[in-house]
Amino acid sequence: MTMRVDLNADMGESFGPWRMGDDAALLRTVTSANIACGGHAGDADVMSATMTLAHTNGVGIGAHPGFMDLAGFGRNRMSVPRATLQNQIRYQVAASIGMARSIGAKVRHLKLHGALSNMASEDPVLARDLYEAALSVDPDLIVMILAATAHQQAVEELGCGWAGEIFADRAYNDDATLVDRSIEGAVIHDPAIAGARMVEMVKARAIITDSGKHIPASIDTICLHGDTPTAVEIARSVRSALESAGITVQTFDKR
Repeated sequence: MTMRVDLNADMGESFGPWRMGDDAALLRTVTSANIACGGHAGDADVMSATMTLAHTNGVGIGAHPGFMDLAGFGRNRMSVPRATLQNQIRYQVAASIGMARSIGAKVRHLKLHGALSNMASEDPVLARDLYEAALSVDPDLIVMILAATAHQQAVEELGCGWAGEIFADRAYNDDATLVDRSIEGAVIHDPAIAGARMVEMVKARAIITDSGKHIPASIDTICLHGDTPTAVEIARSVRSALESAGITVQTFDKR
């Protein structure tokens, strides 16, 4: 049986005169794009331009909402009332869907960003709250989850379509959560290391943690962060390593 995996990247994170990452180059390598919705990053012009380029390249488009935290890039843990947080998710997802429709494209998946995603990976109630909010805008969205975390418990309870994700450029704790960015080694910058570890994890069908522990996982897609300085090189290295190992890289289907 042929092994297949999607390669996704977070992007569309520039806004105004401020520029982040090389989305055009990434969109020549990845098969799915998680495009910022103006909460943690992005703006209307950037969202439109990034979606247009993704659509032109045949790359699957995803909404990428996070905390309403431009100054902190959505990476600050925040305490927001449940109803307000759900409305902020609806607001961002609706903007994404509307913009995609305006250019003749479609948002096919949802992926939470940054601190919000990390908090939800530890709290199934929060994860369910967030996913229910997004699905109330579009029940057909495929939810991209941090595999083997509370995200997965939430989507299984909701019975929605989902895809399991692992990270090429992040280290893992033994509970399948990501090592905090404040800890040295949490972010992987070497493209060669990133490529080799993704082949190992996909073949093992498991997340391999910093300690060497194998956590069985549903691996449908691999993420890299567009704001990482070596993002383009990591994307190319990961795709090349996967294809050299006989693993097909293509847009994911829902489970």
